[in-house]
Amino acid sequence: MRLEKVIEQLEHDCPAQFAVSWDNSGLQTGRYGQDVLTVCLAVDASTPVIAYAVQEGADLLITHHPLLFSGIKQIHDRDHVGRRIIDLIRNDISCYAMHTNFDVMGMADAAADLLRLTDREVLEVTYEDDVSKEGIGRIGKLPEHMKLEDFAAFVKRAFSLDQVQVYGDLSDTVVTCAVLPGSGKEEIDLACAAGADVYVTGDVNHHAGLDAVEKGIAVIDAGHYGVEKLFVPYMTDYLRRKLPALEVIAAPEAAPCRVL
Repeated sequence: MRLEKVIEQLEHDCPAQFAVSWDNSGLQTGRYGQDVLTVCLAVDASTPVIAYAVQEGADLLITHHPLLFSGIKQIHDRDHVGRRIIDLIRNDISCYAMHTNFDVMGMADAAADLLRLTDREVLEVTYEDDVSKEGIGRIGKLPEHMKLEDFAAFVKRAFSLDQVQVYGDLSDTVVTCAVLPGSGKEEIDLACAAGADVYVTGDVNHHAGLDAVEKGIAVIDAGHYGVEKLFVPYMTDYLRRKLPALEVIAAPEAAPCRVL
């Protein structure tokens, strides 16, 4: 299957216009006319991931985070991004990123599904037309009232995590939950204004967590990678249903940091 046809299918369900203005989703490297037989999936186009794609003979690497975020003026082997680009091109592997357009059209509801949220709404509207409002994050009702401590354990199970960081009184009852995969520190006020009792996201620092509790909302930091790693199983299932002629493999990945 030609790469342009694969991209056509991906953008049918995650259109490029849903990406936010600062993002760089889409084809990072490659040839639109390339024949694609094997697709490798990963959250990040890291050096080990690219090495795995090369080893497995992949034709296309689809990641959540873009390989290229800002402009690059030189491509050479003394720069880590340059080496990645060289390795991809030398091995004829195209690289395609589904970032904030996937956050809007796939990631948010997938995370809400894992938390079994009902009566859900968009947390932050990033796209609006005459037909619908779309955006990142979701807010909804939990399947039952839970103590914050019990809900934190539920989040760990739902996202297959070893640990989470919790800001708030563990004995408080939570009913309404907001979730925003990735880095959601800047949306704490939105979650609070929307009436959430608890907010699940990643990359929450010390001061943001303390301030959130003062504002009356508990926060569970499940890690940036911790929530967004659902991209790989989601896209594995998606590609096998929509493009069954392709072989789909997942690169071995783990959280980029360890708690010792």
